[in-house]
Order: sequence, then structure tokens, then C-alpha cells
Amino acid sequence: MQGPAKNALGSEMMNFLQEKLREAAGRPVLLTGSADAFSAGLNLREVATLDARAMRTFMELLESTMSALYTYSGPTVACVNGHAIAGGCVLTLACDRRVVSANPKIKIGLNEVALGVRFPPRTLAIVTSRVPRQHHEEVILGAGLYAPADALRLGLVDEIADDAVAVAKARLAALAANPSAAYAATKLDLRGTPSTLCADALHAKLLDETMGLWTDPSLTVKINAMLAK
Repeated sequence: MQGPAKNALGSEMMNFLQEKLREAAGRPVLLTGSADAFSAGLNLREVATLDARAMRTFMELLESTMSALYTYSGPTVACVNGHAIAGGCVLTLACDRRVVSANPKIKIGLNEVALGVRFPPRTLAIVTSRVPRQHHEEVILGAGLYAPADALRLGLVDEIADDAVAVAKARLAALAANPSAAYAATKLDLRGTPSTLCADALHAKLLDETMGLWTDPSLTVKINAMLAK
């Protein structure tokens, strides 16, 4: 991932990710960020410009991007080379294996509640399936950002490495050594499809309910204050 605001997830970045997953077509995927960040979350500059209709389209794109990565048929490994916050953390969780660089300055976490928004339904389903149940309240409701050691303790990542790129590549190679058809079928058994995460009709209803906080004028005020800093 290479984009503005520390590889933030705007419409362009999410379309890019989906395009690359389609091109990969089941082959092994290593996901990492450029420079000193993995992904700092949603592109708040874009979010602050969206009206209600555009916000709904943006949320649908977010849901489809996270679902595409989570249900991707081939092996996926996240090499967390820098901050992985909010949507960036969800990308990490959606991968089969998660390796973070041994840099104590890196922050990883789900701070959506602190921002004042509600998780869209399929994204929340991914989060709750990947974060150990005993840590849901601390990680999701607490909305904290954690250094690698605590992220490992809470189940946000699988391991910490001095050379995260090398270790992530090794983990990906190990997963890719399995027969691809069996890997894809078993992953489908484990994770299902986007509709398994949340049935289509229910998803539309819950996404409508989610929009209230995402389109609240106070969110735009908060975002603009953050950006001004």
C-alpha cells in the first residue's frame, strides 16, 4: 500500500486493494505498507467531505474490501511495518498470518469507538472472529492503540520480528506450500463468504443503522479538528 496520510484507506486505495486481490486470483499475497506506516486507517479527509449518500457508498466499499481480503482463497500475510490503526488494524486482522516489526513506537488498534463511529456489520464480524473473545471489551470498547508487545498479548498480531519482511515472507511461503485447492476449500469452510459474515438483507438493514453515527455533523467537526492539528 502506498498512498497519502500514511497509506490511509480512501476510495482509491480500497479499489486498488480489491483490484490486486482479483489479479492475484488465489496466489499468495503479502500485504504491507510503504515508508513507515502499514495503514493509519480511513482517509479522514475524504470522510469529512461525504454527504449521506456518498458515505453509504464509501461504507459499502469498505465492507467489500475487508470481506474480499478476509475471504480471499489463497494464503495472506500482513507484514505490519508501521502504524495499523482502525481500518488498518482490520486489514491486519483479515490476513491469515500477522507479523509486526519489533519497533515499540508502532501503534496497532481499533479506535473507532473513540472516534465516535460504529463498525459496519461485516467489518465487525471480521474483528470479532479474529480478536480472541476474552479481549473484545478491552480491544473494541476500550478503543486503545497498542505497542507490538501488547498487540501480541491481545491477539491483534501473531508474532513480533526484528526483520518483519523476511519473517512474513517465510510464513507466507510455509502457507503456500500446502496444496492450493485444499487450502482454499478449508479456508472457505472456516470463513465462508461475505454473506456468511452477515446475510445480505440483514447487512443492508444494519448498514443503514450504522450510518447515523457516520453522518452525524459532530463527526465532521471532530475530524476537522483532528486534521487541523
